[in-house]
Amino acid sequence: MTISKGMKRAILIHPDPKLKAVATPVADLSDGLRILADDMLETMYAAPGIGLAAPQVGVLERLIVLDCAREDGATPQPVAMFNPRVAAASDERNVYEEGCLSIPQIYADVERPAEVTVDWLDRDGNPQCQGFSGLWATCVQHEIDHLDGKLFIDGLKPLKRHMITRKMKKLKREMAREKA
Repeated sequence: MTISKGMKRAILIHPDPKLKAVATPVADLSDGLRILADDMLETMYAAPGIGLAAPQVGVLERLIVLDCAREDGATPQPVAMFNPRVAAASDERNVYEEGCLSIPQIYADVERPAEVTVDWLDRDGNPQCQGFSGLWATCVQHEIDHLDGKLFIDGLKPLKRHMITRKMKKLKREMAREKA
């Protein structure tokens, strides 16, 4: 089941097996993958969200997009990362209340490294390396987790995770009825 109203690509809703699969590294940066990145940014902004991973739109490739410059009047700072990986993480930790476009209207506090250094290929195939902190660090780690088949609710207690999964199954049933 997916959410797609007004979006370029439909977003998969948990539980869906593609959300638990490990994405394949991008071997060759094709025009199709650059179009996918653009489509994902458009979908992310429409949702609205601050990050989106290719598995969330049903594509099992190592591609994420993010833009955490979301305050009113802020200049957009869209980033597309192919084959991103956390190269280094700080010992210092931060807790942010995270949500996910694949688990709508559910939020939970998640603890992650406060700062990370990430390596990736940009849309032209050039290697990039950058440090991230604050919300950007949380977002990039959250999206990279998606590429490894991990959801932010995986770290919650089993009962809470089960309750969220039941809510999402109910949401998917309601959405299917609306379409029928």
